[in-house]
Amino acid sequence: MRSKPAKESAKVSENLLDELQATLSHGTVARRVETLRRVTDLFIGGVVDYSDDQVAVFDDVFQCLIDHIETSAKVLLAGRLAPVNMAPLMTIRTLALDDVIEVAGPVLSKSERLDEATLIEIARSKSQAHLKAISLRRVLSDALTDVLVARGDDEVVQSTVKNPGAQFTEMTLSELVGRAERDDDLATCVGLRPDLPRHHYLKLIAKASLSVRRKLEAANPGQADAVLSAVQEAAQRVRTATMTRQTEMARALVKSLFEDGRLTEHQVTAFAEQNKFDEANAGLAALAGIPVAIAENMMIESRTEGVMILAKVAGLSWGSVRAIIAMRDKLSGGDPTDLLTARDTYEALRTSTAQQVLRFHRMQQSTAPA
Repeated sequence: MRSKPAKESAKVSENLLDELQATLSHGTVARRVETLRRVTDLFIGGVVDYSDDQVAVFDDVFQCLIDHIETSAKVLLAGRLAPVNMAPLMTIRTLALDDVIEVAGPVLSKSERLDEATLIEIARSKSQAHLKAISLRRVLSDALTDVLVARGDDEVVQSTVKNPGAQFTEMTLSELVGRAERDDDLATCVGLRPDLPRHHYLKLIAKASLSVRRKLEAANPGQADAVLSAVQEAAQRVRTATMTRQTEMARALVKSLFEDGRLTEHQVTAFAEQNKFDEANAGLAALAGIPVAIAENMMIESRTEGVMILAKVAGLSWGSVRAIIAMRDKLSGGDPTDLLTARDTYEALRTSTAQQVLRFHRMQQSTAPA
């Protein structure tokens, strides 16, 4: 015996379609809106029991009505269908593509029935209001955030960064950190993300204003002592910063490799080629025989001299140095390093000179004010 929702769905296909045809041909606007309300009530009331075929029947009905109703009715329909997990696919897509944000907004921000391809299509072509609605979704893939950050205005970008369900590529994170240098509000939003990789956090803090650093400290009072409180004026680099769990694990791994005698130049090069900043930095520090914090400060300097000094003391070949420089360029998003000039500089650099410069760096670290 068929359930009540199944019977009612059959009525849709057997009776309501006939009524729909009459409504579209001769009915008034009010009658069309009333028909839409009845169909919507019927759908939402039994959606949990409908099969895919039954949902498709409703999809056809909604599609017919959407083309013949006023915007205000579309707004109501979008608001009711947006949170429904089994909402008709074509209807949801039609509503999402509407140029009127009051229609598209609820679907773009809430509907789980929109596929990523459609969301990216809309993000690439529609208004900033459409992008803002997308930025509010429960989950945002890195492919989607790439478009939102690239096309979005300040409001869209901040909304995207504040979304805890947003994922970001390395390239987009670099772009965000770069934009944050000119926007304190964005800098605060980026700095408060708990999943921000340490190398991006260090670069952000090094160039952040005092007000931004204070906001980040206030947001994490338990970690305030660990957040950077003084930035060396000449180099604009970090003395200390909050260490993420990922950084701790990376350093523990490298320490284990070093103590077991398994940390080699080849391993450090592999870390760099895989864009693993924390591992490469810790490995280079271990081979150079210096604290990892000193190596980190030299690694994040805008110039490459610090890297070459560390590498020369560690006894690395130019191939390994090139891999580390390439990693820095990729993660920072800045202009690529002139590798030919860098190679000539590295080959001309004496180990004794590098050791003297490194001793100077260590002396600065030990005497710098907290």
